[in-house]
Amino acid sequence: MNTIFVLVNRNRKLFFRDKGMLISALITPLILIVLYGTFLANVYKDSFRSSLPAAFAVADKLINGAVAAQLAAGLLAVSCVTVTFCVNLTMIQDRANGTRKDFNVSPVKRPVLYLGYFFATVLNSLMVNGLALICCFIYMEGMGCYLSGTDVLWLLVDIVILVLFGSSLSGIICYPLKTQGQMSAVGTVVSAGYGFLCGAYMPIANFGSGLQKVLSFIPSTYGTSLLKNHMLRGVFEDMRASGFPEEVVKGIADSLDCNPVFQGKEVTTEAMLLIVVLSTVVFMVVYLILTNRQEKE
Repeated sequence: MNTIFVLVNRNRKLFFRDKGMLISALITPLILIVLYGTFLANVYKDSFRSSLPAAFAVADKLINGAVAAQLAAGLLAVSCVTVTFCVNLTMIQDRANGTRKDFNVSPVKRPVLYLGYFFATVLNSLMVNGLALICCFIYMEGMGCYLSGTDVLWLLVDIVILVLFGSSLSGIICYPLKTQGQMSAVGTVVSAGYGFLCGAYMPIANFGSGLQKVLSFIPSTYGTSLLKNHMLRGVFEDMRASGFPEEVVKGIADSLDCNPVFQGKEVTTEAMLLIVVLSTVVFMVVYLILTNRQEKE
């Protein structure tokens, strides 16, 4: 166990020492929140207003709060996973610069070595996404915040689970890579495509029925929905208190992917949490199996 702590500490120091890697990881959430607030906010506002009956007079604060919560949930859904790919560069760098050859002739066992990479990725990613969450809170406070203390606690749980999910996924994908060029290519593809696959950039409810069915089999879809449910719960409660009929509130929640459907059945938040947790456990098991195999450096 002490060896794991030493390796985790070593990998974390390397992450902070590499300014390019550190800045890349830190700036990703900031870029996302600027892009979301600049380009997507008005689109979400127009979509939100168009989904309401004409007879409803809705306060701007409520609309702004709903849009801000949706944007924040989408940002965190992307950041929790994509940042782990930036942070996990240490594993690739050790192979590229020959450091792994020194580890291979040391008494450090292979599972311990890779657990050091994994836990360092988790801790560094939690730090970055913690900062992203604070930025989201600041943004939501300016737009209209409806979060309760319970919502904030659930958001922290969601972030920890999604970071574990992203760390295990990035570990599996990064395991066979041997050069930083390969890692950069993978990181670019993940950064560009993940937001669409998990429903962060655009609600999956806006996609075609065929694509919706395909995306319903992807665990990250439910991770995004978890964040949206906990971000928007207070908004929905305020809508009900303002006199919105339950069917209108449910229709809005459906349009924002808060009530995803799998095989014709609505998935509850408890089931979403279970899906993401089980998927994370499966990915971690696969990661451990892969890292126990003999490899050629």
